[in-house]
Amino acid sequence: MIVYAFVLLRHNIHGRGQARRDLQFEAMTNRASLAFRSRLHIIAYWVTTVLVVFELALGGVWDILRVPQVRGLIERLGYPQYFLVILGIWKLLGAVALVIPRFPRLKEWAYAGVFFDLTGAVVSLSASGLIGASRLAYPIVMVGVAVASWALRPPCRRLDPRLSCP
Repeated sequence: MIVYAFVLLRHNIHGRGQARRDLQFEAMTNRASLAFRSRLHIIAYWVTTVLVVFELALGGVWDILRVPQVRGLIERLGYPQYFLVILGIWKLLGAVALVIPRFPRLKEWAYAGVFFDLTGAVVSLSASGLIGASRLAYPIVMVGVAVASWALRPPCRRLDPRLSCP
């Protein structure tokens, strides 16, 4: 009986030691996995944000300069020419707002403006009947990229003041 108790005790101690090692290994694996996911999350955020900022900056410059292709499209859609300058200035301001640090409320407004701009483009192009479905793909994809950028924001770029960046 004493031998049996000793074997059980020894097995229990060995089991606890193994369990402790398993927990340590699992904790290290979870940390590595979390760091990997976090790194992928940050990369995905910046890739989508750079795409949105590039679209805003390039589109804003083209609107302000009234590039012939853009001017022709605006005329066919029935919008006034001065609309391009207003839209271009807001696009450039939105691009700046998305890349500067801090100011999470300003970023929220910039993302809202991007969403309104791109969904407005989709609706305008669809309603006009001037553009085929293949030309609608780009603004629809950019809406998805903008939503992804918004959803992937790090904590310090969100409105919740309790969250902070590492």
